[in-house]
Amino acid sequence: MRITGKTRIMFILADSVGHIVGSDVLNTAFEELELDIAVSPLSVGAADLADMFAMIRRLKNVAGFGVTIPHKIVATDLVDELTDAARDIGAVNFVRRNEDGSLTGHNVDGEGFLAGLTAHGVAVSGASILQIGAGGVGRAIAFALVGAGAGQIHLVNRDMAKAEELAHAIRARGMPVEIHVHASEDGLPRETFDLVINATALGMHEGDALPLSPARLVASTTVAEVIMAPVKTPLLAEAEAIGCRTVPGIAMMQPQPLLVARFLGLVA
Repeated sequence: MRITGKTRIMFILADSVGHIVGSDVLNTAFEELELDIAVSPLSVGAADLADMFAMIRRLKNVAGFGVTIPHKIVATDLVDELTDAARDIGAVNFVRRNEDGSLTGHNVDGEGFLAGLTAHGVAVSGASILQIGAGGVGRAIAFALVGAGAGQIHLVNRDMAKAEELAHAIRARGMPVEIHVHASEDGLPRETFDLVINATALGMHEGDALPLSPARLVASTTVAEVIMAPVKTPLLAEAEAIGCRTVPGIAMMQPQPLLVARFLGLVA
């Protein structure tokens, strides 16, 4: 990569960056799009996040930045304006630095996740879906699933208040979907699901518990991840052993460079 004074700069902000592969995906895609822009992860703790946003406002050659675990929800309070998608979801995963230094927060997680499913031949319309996790990425995915015509969604999250709030936000939009919330998989119905989604960080670190018992899976179930590293999480490995179709976390990132480039105004 050739970086000069004319190269636009982007960052990906996270509390630790060892799992970050999005910068490589973005850099590769931007090169293919012939865009003179370079992306690098930055490890920023929660206590320093507001200061980092303030500093980026002053950096004139920064086009914008990505936001990932665990900053996506907090970021909504640190930008000057939100797109409709970010406002609905209540989380930000990309921020545009405007010419005046103001920051606009957006979220392409849901759109990217759906595009990744489509690329793997997975249909959402009418599907029975189990989603584990109602955090920033979970909110984005849930809204996207409903918008794509999901038949019913069972949402499992340890923090029931967070799950209930997400379900309420979806219902308040008047979206026609059957949505149920559970504190654990123990409350789930005995039926099988067309699509199971892990929207938590479980599986990112060695020794993590599985987000879901493999006994819940059957060969006809598709299992999708949001975790990008490792590519094959323990959940995906268990699912493959059962005969399930699997969709790795990187699938939701691969469509995002073009979405981000459009948001930043780098391409039409």
